[in-house]
Amino acid sequence: MDPKLHSMKASKKIRDAMARVDELRRLTADSPNLASALHAIKSWQSKRFAQTYQDLLESEDYAGCARFFLEELYSERNYSHRDAQFAKVAGAIELTFPENVIAVAVSLAELHATTERLDHAMASCWNHTNNASPSERYLDAWKSVGEPAIRHWQLQTVLHIGQTLAELTQKRGLRLLLKMMRRPAEMAGLGDLQTFLETGFERFGRLTKTDGQATHFLTTIREREMTWLNEQFGATNAGHKAKNAQSDDWAFRALGA
Repeated sequence: MDPKLHSMKASKKIRDAMARVDELRRLTADSPNLASALHAIKSWQSKRFAQTYQDLLESEDYAGCARFFLEELYSERNYSHRDAQFAKVAGAIELTFPENVIAVAVSLAELHATTERLDHAMASCWNHTNNASPSERYLDAWKSVGEPAIRHWQLQTVLHIGQTLAELTQKRGLRLLLKMMRRPAEMAGLGDLQTFLETGFERFGRLTKTDGQATHFLTTIREREMTWLNEQFGATNAGHKAKNAQSDDWAFRALGA
């Protein structure tokens, strides 16, 4: 395949993903009820991660990467400025970075767009269960949206991004390039995106200084998220009431309820 054609496709994927996220934001802005439900969904999403990975967040070795995942992938923060910057420099990313960095950028964009779509779908379900507790509403919305194949894709993409970041931090030239980009990025109004990139490299770079830590971190996430996925999707059969009760009990504990 022509490298230029491949690069064009990568930049289009990034811009298309950011456009989908922007459209969802416009829909939310037009609906106060949807906006409130979405905030609640993201809040409980963040709470679930913090509860599930409390040990990592409190660990001297793993807190940095765990905090990066929480703040950049599972947070209720508004990422509109970073997203706009991401779309703006999609072409420049292709021209500046090697192939594996471009692939991570595409994965991040598509992961973000998919996560936002699922969160908005959950927010629509949230408003139909206003007589339940917040934790029950979150679980009901999560199960109502379903889409097990997409949920598994989300997890595999997160793990792939984490693994690739861990590998990329070993490339000294790439670290130097990021530092050299700091001042131009700030002058061009791309500070949020630059901070995101540098933070990811710094956190995973610190983790890879000790053999086995990056693997342990990503394996822990895979095992716990697979437990969550298997419990939730395994609980959809009405004929398995005991399993359903056990699943909800585990989920409530993960949510701190």
